[in-house]
Amino acid sequence: QVQLVESGGGLVQAGDSLRLSCAASGGTFSKYVVGWFRQAPGKEREFVAAISRTVRTIYYADSVRGRFTVSRDNAKNTVFLQMNSLKSEDTAVYYCAADERLPADERLRVSFEYDYWGQGTQVTVSS
Repeated sequence: QVQLVESGGGLVQAGDSLRLSCAASGGTFSKYVVGWFRQAPGKEREFVAAISRTVRTIYYADSVRGRFTVSRDNAKNTVFLQMNSLKSEDTAVYYCAADERLPADERLRVSFEYDYWGQGTQVTVSS
C-alpha cells in the first residue's frame, strides 16, 4: 500500500508559478498511475492532470492545458505538477492520487478510480 504526501503549495500572485510535489512511500512507485485533482471551497473535486506509469500517456484538464505540466521521477518516487501563469481560479486544495491497477486511459481523469490519496496542499492565487 502506497502513502502519498503533497508539498509545494502556498500563496502567490496571479501570473506566478508553483511546483507541487507528490512523494510516495510504501510501494513500488513505478507500478502506479498518478493523478492530480483539486477542490475549491464549495465546489466538487475536479481533475487537473494525470500521468501513466511510463509517462507515455498524460492527460490535462482543458482549464490548465498549456499552463501546467505533470512529470514523474520514478527513481525518486515523486510526481511533480509545475504550475505556471497561475490564475485566481486555480485557488484550491490540490491532491495527488495513485492507483496500481488503472490502465492508462480516460479513466485516469476520474477521481473515484483511484485507491490512494494524499492529504492535500493548499494553493492560493491572489489577483
